[in-house]
Amino acid sequence: MILVTTDELPGREIQTVIGLVRGNTVRARHLGRDILAGLKNMVGGEIDDYTKLLAESREQSLDRMIAEAQARGADAILGLRFATSEIAHGASEFLAYGTAVKLVPKP
Repeated sequence: MILVTTDELPGREIQTVIGLVRGNTVRARHLGRDILAGLKNMVGGEIDDYTKLLAESREQSLDRMIAEAQARGADAILGLRFATSEIAHGASEFLAYGTAVKLVPKP
């Protein structure tokens, strides 16, 4: 699956625009991580546990978006974007979305 943040794919022609595809995940923080993060916040620096949590969420969202695009017969996803939102105290959604397209086969 080709993934790009641009609205076009240089050197390739779009045969069909399939439409919007998306994948999301909702994750909650862990109390133990929050305590350690609070301590880390006092002294500064990267909070490794949160970085890992966000990376896992991003990958899961991407995987779900790609699965939807593949199920709909897409070759690529254009205009890939990410969005996040807090949906409850301590729980956040990570969303990946873009436009699924079918490309003209290479000659």
